[in-house]
Amino acid sequence: MPAKVRIALDAMGGDHGPAVVIPGAALAQGRHPDTEFLFFGMANEIEAVLSAHPRLKAVSRVIHTDVAVKMEDKPSQALRQGRWKSSMWLAIDAVKKGEADVAVSAGNTGALMAMAKIHLRTMAGIERPAIAAIWPTLRGESVVLDLGANIGADTQQLIDMAVMGSAMARILLDIDRPTVGLLNIGVEEVKGLDEVREAGQLLRERNLPHINYSGFVEGDDIGKGTVDVVVTEGFAGNIALKAAEGTARQIAGYLKAAMKETLWTRIGYLFARGAFRKLAAKIDPARANGGVFVGLNGIVIKSHGGADAGGFSAAVDIGYEMVRNDLKAKIEQALVPEARVAAEAPVAGAAS
Repeated sequence: MPAKVRIALDAMGGDHGPAVVIPGAALAQGRHPDTEFLFFGMANEIEAVLSAHPRLKAVSRVIHTDVAVKMEDKPSQALRQGRWKSSMWLAIDAVKKGEADVAVSAGNTGALMAMAKIHLRTMAGIERPAIAAIWPTLRGESVVLDLGANIGADTQQLIDMAVMGSAMARILLDIDRPTVGLLNIGVEEVKGLDEVREAGQLLRERNLPHINYSGFVEGDDIGKGTVDVVVTEGFAGNIALKAAEGTARQIAGYLKAAMKETLWTRIGYLFARGAFRKLAAKIDPARANGGVFVGLNGIVIKSHGGADAGGFSAAVDIGYEMVRNDLKAKIEQALVPEARVAAEAPVAGAAS
């Protein structure tokens, strides 16, 4: 284990750039004093905010670049304009060169994935990386992937994600044989896309040693915590994520409004505010901020673009834990043999 965890930050990423990235890093550094930071971006903007955080500044280095990937850039456009020289690329490059242990960005998801995949490459046996995140549920936490790295997935890619998600759950949730479900429009075996049905059939037939395949799950099963790992392609996964975040904010808004309606509700709030604070913490989207790009030869964390400093610090925390627990090596060790077994297995005829 390294004495220090070196974290490369795309300081220009997200909706707010250094104004959020630097205070977020300061919060994370307060929780993890054994960290050092590399900030990539416009030096004058970074240093203006960094000067207000002397403890963070003492363990940080600023690398200047004039180029930043815009949130609205297409991945191809970001690669043409930002390869080799943007703050996002240079943060990933620091991981590639061994100058940092993890890169964190709140920038354009498509651009970050494209750059990370091109520069870091995927693990042996994995065709496409995925974004995986810890999802709070009624019975604890689950791993959900893919949350937006790719649109669509074939049978083998769904199996790859089941293997990667299972490995992540074993490590982060300390479950020896996690339950895995494929997100579908129903639990019946005849429902859903051909690729989903075929992946489910293969997972059940192969009975991989570290996957307890539970069958199909529906959207409401994610929040229930019906399974430890929920697998879906990125289009549906991202919609589910944004819907859950929106619902959390909606509930919080309803509660806040209800507590102000009458004198009695205000008095009731005074007595129950401890419980309401706990509820607010549980449904706060920032609590679960930070998607892990699994399947790459390097650790990259994606923060929500609109995250505040607390939310961004949560993404930095995930990166820290990934490094401290040597999760990349553990995932790779667990992933590669199982991925090969899955890849070599013939897919039997699926129900039509």
